[in-house]
Amino acid sequence: MTLSHRRTLPAADFPASDSTVIETLRGRRIFVTGGTGFVGSWVLEYLYRKDRDRNLKCKVQVLSRNPEAFLSLNPHYATWSSLQMLAGDVRDVVPSTVSADLVLHGATPADRQLNESKPLEMVDIIVRGTENILNVTRRCGAMRLLFLSSGLIYGTQPTDLEVLAENQMGRLDALDPKGAYGNAKHFAEHLCFQHGLAFGFEVCIARLFAFVGPLLPLDTHFAVGNFLGDGLAGRTIRVQGDGTPLRSYLHAGELAHWLWTLLAFGRSGEAYNVGSDEVVSILELAERVARLCGVGVEVAGRPRPGQLPARYVPDIRKIARELGLRPRRSLDESLRRTLVWHRMTFEKGSS
Repeated sequence: MTLSHRRTLPAADFPASDSTVIETLRGRRIFVTGGTGFVGSWVLEYLYRKDRDRNLKCKVQVLSRNPEAFLSLNPHYATWSSLQMLAGDVRDVVPSTVSADLVLHGATPADRQLNESKPLEMVDIIVRGTENILNVTRRCGAMRLLFLSSGLIYGTQPTDLEVLAENQMGRLDALDPKGAYGNAKHFAEHLCFQHGLAFGFEVCIARLFAFVGPLLPLDTHFAVGNFLGDGLAGRTIRVQGDGTPLRSYLHAGELAHWLWTLLAFGRSGEAYNVGSDEVVSILELAERVARLCGVGVEVAGRPRPGQLPARYVPDIRKIARELGLRPRRSLDESLRRTLVWHRMTFEKGSS
C-alpha cells in the first residue's frame, strides 16, 4: 500500500477542549520538536485545528529531519499560514533560527531496534538533543517548556505494585544493556529541571505510557498495532509471549489534549503520568481486537504457575486531581476507531 498523502484525522477523535487551555496559546510563538511522529502528529493536528477554528494567531515552528516528506503526507498544512517547518536534527538546532514563548520537546526515536542495536545513538539523541533544545529555550527567551518523557523512566514495575505514581520508582537499572531509552529519558528529565532552575524558565514533564489511535504503526514493536495489523489483513492474531502482561491504552486524541493542557497549566517543576487506568492483559487485548476483526488468536507461550504478571500501568490520579484530566473514551471504542481509520486508509491505498 502506497499513499501520496494520508487521510486526515477524524474530527470526532479529538475531545472537546477547555477554552482556557486554547486561549493560553493565543498569539504565542510555539516551537515543537518531534512533531511528525505518531504522538507529534496528533499534537500538531490538534493545534492546527484550534488555530483554524479560533484564529489564535499563533506562530508555530516544527523541527523535522524531512519537512518535505511530512508536508507531502499532510498537504492540508500548505494553507496553515502559522506554520514554519525547520529542517534539522534535534542535536544541531541553532538558537538563532527559533523564536518561541513556549517549547514542546518530544523528539525521540520510538525505535526498539535502535535502542538495542545502537544504544549510544539512542542516548545521544535523547540527552544531547535535550540539552541542545534547553539551550535553544534559554537563548530564545521562552518562558515555558514541556518535555515528553516516558513511563520507562520508572524502570520495571514491581509485580505487586498495581500502578506507578509519579513519586514511585520501580527498578531502573543503569547496568541494563537494553535500558538506554529509559535511563536517557530519566537523565534528560533532570537536565530539564536543572536548566529551568538555572536560567529562569518553567519546566513541566509528561511521562507517557501506551496509546492507540489512527496513525499508530501496524508493523513495529507496538503490540496493539501488530494485533490491529493482523486483524485488518484477516490473519490470526499471534501473541508472542504468554499474554499475561498488563497494560493500559489512552486514545491519541485525548493524549494530544492532555499534552497541550500540561503545557498551559501543568505545575512547573512537576511530572505527570499520561495514560489510561483501564487495565487489560495482552491476551485480552488481542481477543478484543480479534472480536472486532472476526479473526482468531494464537498464544505462543504459557503462563508460569504462581508467577505474577508483569505490569506497565500508570497512576493518573495526580493529573486528574490537578487538571481534571481523565480518560473519556473506553479501550473498545479506541480500538474500533483506530481500526476503522486504518481500514479506510487500506482500502484507499488498494484502490
